[in-house]
Amino acid sequence: MSATSRPASRVGRPRAQGPSDSSLEPRDQVLVAAAELFTRNGYAATTTRAVAERAGMRQASIYHYFAGKEDILATLLEGTVEPSLSFAAALAASPAADPAAHLWALAARDAEVLLGGLYNLGALYQLPEVRGERFAAFRASRERLKSAYGTLLALVASDATDPALRTDLLFGLVEGGVAVAREGGGRTTREVACAVADAVLRFAGCPPAQAEAARQEGERLL
Repeated sequence: MSATSRPASRVGRPRAQGPSDSSLEPRDQVLVAAAELFTRNGYAATTTRAVAERAGMRQASIYHYFAGKEDILATLLEGTVEPSLSFAAALAASPAADPAAHLWALAARDAEVLLGGLYNLGALYQLPEVRGERFAAFRASRERLKSAYGTLLALVASDATDPALRTDLLFGLVEGGVAVAREGGGRTTREVACAVADAVLRFAGCPPAQAEAARQEGERLL
């Protein structure tokens, strides 16, 4: 995967050793601290005071960057979807390629994004708070990403029945596969991304020869 094709640094995904890393901007220190505390202690149990202390700043300083705890969580969650959504749009702009290769590449990139951060933010998707109005943009972005998967799946498996259900299952395969891999540990992000993308092609019904060709082309697209 070429360095030039990778997305820019993502909000909520800084490659740091922890919230106290002074190389981060204060806003990113807040995001990293919140990501750690939300995933370790739970969203409801984490206060903005605790986030501020973990980030090494006063509680009042958080409000220079975020309106409140919901705003922090929404920013973190949006950062888990936007890079993959941008990549899906770039793939859609080059429709001449094999759709199976596009599907493999999208799944691999999405898995990289979800697994590549310090903390398992995907585990926060099902919080009841995420059904609130502040998270409408995140939910809409996630639906657009799922729709991109569905479009590619329909091209790869045009004769499949109940495409909506199959799209839901495929989307769950990617997110669930990353969650399982994160819990197990011991594998590189690249290994997990390729394994998830391979599983997506098997789910789509690609025979081995087509899947292998799609994987080789998909790796060039990343």
